[in-house]
Amino acid sequence: MSRNVLASIVIVAALILQVTVVNRLPLPGSVVPDLVLLAVVALALVNGSLRGLVAGFCAGLAADIVPPADHTIGRYALVFCLIGYLCGSVAVEMNRAPLLPFVMVAAGALAGSVLYALVGAMLGDPRARWPVVSHVLPLQVFYDIVASPFVVWAVLRLTNRAERPRDSAGLDPVPGFYRAR
Repeated sequence: MSRNVLASIVIVAALILQVTVVNRLPLPGSVVPDLVLLAVVALALVNGSLRGLVAGFCAGLAADIVPPADHTIGRYALVFCLIGYLCGSVAVEMNRAPLLPFVMVAAGALAGSVLYALVGAMLGDPRARWPVVSHVLPLQVFYDIVASPFVVWAVLRLTNRAERPRDSAGLDPVPGFYRAR
């Protein structure tokens, strides 16, 4: 399966789960994890900076136009594009540090939430004022970090399974390190 098709499937699945399930969770603070951001970070770690940038832009644009979009179109596209590029640029280091995907997802969640708030403040969004951001940002990052092992594991497992060859018995060989190519 092509990496582009696989990335599209991951983004669409994350977006559908975000809108239909996660956004309806009654979590404290009225904040939910951002599965689309986590999927972009995981895809960038697997595919590298250029594909992370493209995946981030496409996922962000989709998140901008899917209801309940209540912000300026292009805001998520800009943020996810930058996050995809930055996380993809460290993907070459994944062979040296096995915990790097989870650290990068935490850093990506923090950077994505901060960038989204900064872009909102520049565009005059009333929800991007300091009292609101200072209350929402820690919870947003916490929920993203809690959800990250599941999203990162699913994306890494899916991309690894789709790309490795099978032996003659149809069994998967022993999984190796995940890395951008």
